[in-house]
Amino acid sequence: MQKIHFIAIGGAAMHNLAIDLHNRGFVITGSDDEIYEPSRTLLADKGLLPAEMGWFPEKITADLSCVILGMHARVDNPELAKAQELGIKIYSYPEFIYSQSLHKQRVVIAGSHGKTTITSMILHVLKYHKRKFDYMVGARIEGFDTMAKLSDAPVIVIEGDEYLSSPIDRQPKFLHYHPHVMLMSGIAWDHINVYPDFNDYVHQFELLADELPKAGSFIYDETDALVAKIGSVEREAVRKLPYQAHPSKVRDGKTFLILSNKKELEIEVFGEHNLKNLNGAKFVLSQIGIEDEEFYAAIPSFKGAAKRLELVGQNAETVIYKDFAHAPSKVEATTKAVKAQFPNRQLIACLELHTFSSLNKDFLGEYANKLNAADVPVVYFSPKTLEHKKLPAITPEDIKVHFNNPNLQVFTDNESLKAFLLSQSWRNANLLMMSSGTFGGLDFNELAKTILM
Repeated sequence: MQKIHFIAIGGAAMHNLAIDLHNRGFVITGSDDEIYEPSRTLLADKGLLPAEMGWFPEKITADLSCVILGMHARVDNPELAKAQELGIKIYSYPEFIYSQSLHKQRVVIAGSHGKTTITSMILHVLKYHKRKFDYMVGARIEGFDTMAKLSDAPVIVIEGDEYLSSPIDRQPKFLHYHPHVMLMSGIAWDHINVYPDFNDYVHQFELLADELPKAGSFIYDETDALVAKIGSVEREAVRKLPYQAHPSKVRDGKTFLILSNKKELEIEVFGEHNLKNLNGAKFVLSQIGIEDEEFYAAIPSFKGAAKRLELVGQNAETVIYKDFAHAPSKVEATTKAVKAQFPNRQLIACLELHTFSSLNKDFLGEYANKLNAADVPVVYFSPKTLEHKKLPAITPEDIKVHFNNPNLQVFTDNESLKAFLLSQSWRNANLLMMSSGTFGGLDFNELAKTILM
């Protein structure tokens, strides 16, 4: 029986992989110096939550089959040092997933934005039609117990992240997967802490495309200039499948796909970006045995991945959404989507600057005009987050200048933000809250309840 130890078991991908392997009968142990919800409860429910937080070299024993190293750990981690000393095989999680997928058809979904939603759409359709498949996805999906699954399935669908693989493996995660079918959704500069040069960031996607084997399939958004350029390169015996947004119409706040026979099909997701995501998912599925008719039978019941235009609450005059959007391209696409879906309603859109990139003065200019689709644009950031990330201070004036929007409201404490939102008129108005954080612990459900009263 294989015994595997996870260093930094609390990570989003790491804890899901640990739980899946535990469910399959592997002996799993792990360590971390901090574990937050929902990882904490999910690990505890399986008896996998470490008894103490911290790093314990004594957990690294010669009988381990391997160690899986998470990005949250540091290069001088004492457990890592012990594993290296004992000569135990050390994997990053993408390396491990590849090692378990050597004899599968590998499908990789890559891009600076949209990859979680596209992957989720593909998984939803495959499950709807009771196909056998493995997967790795970056968000929780309705109907799936974990965000990762490995089995004897003939195909695996992987959300391909461009971030570094581990503290001792500085190449992008997606370069480990060696796809047979690959989709690229779009490229917009991100992760400037590891890709301070934009051209270097783009080059990682070029390398991924060049990985495709003969008879491989490259599906790409031809409306994205950088992706279209990568797609235009001839690669021997690689099938090129460019896509655009699926034809659609919006009526009474609902989105309908327009099918080739002119029939209309109502769907739950909306926005130009999601119509691209949907069409990309359809193209991918066509390469792994799902016909268009099967796709259209399944997609109306897809409600979206967690935290992607997630409905918090609504009444006859107001709809409140929260979204994981934080990178400039995602912020713009999500804001435009909500405004286009409800063009006659005022849109109050709030963005939290929370990531290393978004709080970096050298990157702030990338947000110019990205909130312009909102009638009332709002930015929140916490000076404490800047201190925690050891970044230079920024001021509300810095934010206003870089966002290039004279109507922008900027807040640095969430109580003032909450008071501002509650002071607004919510007759015929919608609220969009965008962040990879929590707006300093703001209770979204309580806020929504008060607004919708």
